[in-house]
Amino acid sequence: MLTDWARRSFRWAVDPIARTLAALGLTPNGLTFLGLVLNIGAAYLLYLGEFFWGGLAVAFANAFDALDGALARQTGKVSTFGAFWDSTIDRYSEASLYFGLAAYFLRTAQSHLVLLAFAAAIGSLLVSYTRARAEGVGVECKEGLLTRVERTLLLIVFLLVQRIDIGLWVLAVLAHLTAWQRIYTVWRKTDNGRQPL
Repeated sequence: MLTDWARRSFRWAVDPIARTLAALGLTPNGLTFLGLVLNIGAAYLLYLGEFFWGGLAVAFANAFDALDGALARQTGKVSTFGAFWDSTIDRYSEASLYFGLAAYFLRTAQSHLVLLAFAAAIGSLLVSYTRARAEGVGVECKEGLLTRVERTLLLIVFLLVQRIDIGLWVLAVLAHLTAWQRIYTVWRKTDNGRQPL
């Protein structure tokens, strides 16, 4: 997965920043919440139609997704609640961006793009839900074409080049394909659906 590769490859850059944040007294859970606030700010820029600046804001806000985990390791505050908090806030952060886009398209009378933003949001949430539900029944399911890192990178790119109409099609289609890929993966790992609960 790109997520795991990125964490391994950029740890040399992330860990020193995490140490600085720890010295400033920031907590991992507080940093996660700050990331949500910044994503909501980015969503507001998207609502205004400032797609280029919104793309930069999304990139900046989502840097905190890597930093909160690194900060937790640096401060010895890795916890069950922290992992739960991080995953839950990530969903709010991602959904807020699609909400900002949908609100902009609604304001500018582009109803087809409102529906497309909604489809992309549902697909993105289902990618995360299928993994969480799989783990809830004891099946590891990290496989998938479009995890959160890939979705975020694609969103940023399409915002920066100001072709979010194409970007939403790509995100919606690939996110739903990923959700079904995970459904198939769990089916296969449970003896083609025959494994008892």
